Amino acid sequence: MTRAVVAVGRGALFKDIAERMVQWQVSALPVLEGDGRVVGVVSEADLLPEEEFRGSDPDRLTQMRRLADLAKAGAVRADELMSTPAVTVHTDATLAEAARIMALRRVKRLPVVNAEGVLEGVVSRGDLLKVFLRPDDDLADEIRRDIVDPLFPAPVEPVHIMVTGGVATLTGRAQDAARIPLAARLVRGVEGVVGVDCRLVAAGTE
Repeated sequence: MTRAVVAVGRGALFKDIAERMVQWQVSALPVLEGDGRVVGVVSEADLLPEEEFRGSDPDRLTQMRRLADLAKAGAVRADELMSTPAVTVHTDATLAEAARIMALRRVKRLPVVNAEGVLEGVVSRGDLLKVFLRPDDDLADEIRRDIVDPLFPAPVEPVHIMVTGGVATLTGRAQDAARIPLAARLVRGVEGVVGVDCRLVAAGTE
C-alpha cells in the first residue's frame, strides 16, 4: 500500500476536493473523521452529477436517474458527496482479497484501515500489479522454503522447482500422494505466481 495518503475531512468543499484529485492525480479520496477513521470515499463519479445535471430539469431527470444522484448534484461538502459506508480493506488482508474486493465493488483504490477503522494507507490496482514483477528466483526460493521443504521433508527424489515468467513448475516424486494437490494449491497462492504446472507424482508410480 501507499502510506502517504491524500484525504479530506467531512467539511471539505467541492472545489477543494476536485483540486486535490487533479493535483495528486487520484480518482478518489478517503473522507476522515477527526481521529483518522474512514467514514466514506469521494470519487470522480460522486462529483460528476454536479456537471451532468447542471441546467437540466430535475423533475424530468428524476424519472431517468436515481434520486441519490440528483441529491449529489446539489451537494457542496464531502459528507454530502461521499459514498458511505466506505469500501475498505484491513491491513492484514491478502493481495488476493484486496483484488477481489476491487473487482466486486468496481473500485480502483481501496483505503487500508486498522482494526479501529483508522486510515493506514491506500492500495491501488497498480500496487496489486507490482507483486507480479517479483523475480523468478525469489519466487522459487519462497516456494522451496515455505512449501516444498515443509511438505516433502524426505522425498523419494528431490522435488525440483523452476519458475519462468511467474509460472512455477514442480517435478519429482512424493512419498505422500495426498500432499501433491495441497502443494499445487499453496504454490498458486504465492504472491507473484501467475500459474502452476505441478508434475509431481506419487512414489511407486511410473
